Amino acid sequence: MKLGEKIRYLREVEGSLRGLGRPMTQLELVRAIREEAGKGRGRAKGASISQSYLSQIENGARPHMTQSSRALLAKFFKVHPGFLVDDPEGYHAELTSDLRTTEGQLDVWLLQGSERFANDPEVSNVLIKAAREKDTRRCFLLLGVILDTPGLADRLLEALRPELAIVEGNHRRGGNARVANARLANEQERRIR
Repeated sequence: MKLGEKIRYLREVEGSLRGLGRPMTQLELVRAIREEAGKGRGRAKGASISQSYLSQIENGARPHMTQSSRALLAKFFKVHPGFLVDDPEGYHAELTSDLRTTEGQLDVWLLQGSERFANDPEVSNVLIKAAREKDTRRCFLLLGVILDTPGLADRLLEALRPELAIVEGNHRRGGNARVANARLANEQERRIR
């Protein structure tokens, strides 16, 4: 894993830990580091990092950090400073199989995707949920089987989220909104009984 990917991943985890429901932004990270530096005793005054510096690291424009920046981020994220470097090609911290390597790559890819779809919270949240699953690969295999089975995706959506099934089905068919609303009302009435 590259250093930039690790920082993005840590921002996602930190956002989740802080109850944001999204990754912590670079600017929020910079501000939080400044706040912590101002509160703690024995820390160097003015210990900080800039948003542009973080952006350069995450985008790969700056492949290495200064020792002081690494120490600052490691302390903030509560990770070992040695974690905040590019992993050598083929490096694994533990004994893992090729499947586990695939799992980690899928998780990083999903978390990056969740950031790209931040304007669509439902899609972004689903990507984060999939990345947090213990067996992400299995989730994708299940999705493949569902999509390979004719009509199963529609039936599952209708059973699990009928309000989405009606709206999505109507949107796909370009159908009558009154029909969709009537079906939704009937479904809700049936549930009440």
